[in-house]
Amino acid sequence: MAQNDAQNAGIRYLNPPTVEVRKKKYCRFKKAGIKYVDYKDAEFLKKFLNEQGKILPRRITGTSLKFQRKVAQAVKRARSLALLP
Repeated sequence: MAQNDAQNAGIRYLNPPTVEVRKKKYCRFKKAGIKYVDYKDAEFLKKFLNEQGKILPRRITGTSLKFQRKVAQAVKRARSLALLP
């Protein structure tokens, strides 16, 4: 009886948390068929950087491990040539 009253009252800690529906992440390189990440394409590489110039992690960009490593290497090469901050 007391449990039914608590559920009907809407007490937050007794109700199960809501599950957010998220879009499935995909690797844009695999989808587009890209095999080589060009370090000279600074505009494309800027999509993988945040406002401070740090490389975004895989869990945010959705890239696979293989291409995340290639992106990181390309960003580092572009930085050494002063194409990126």
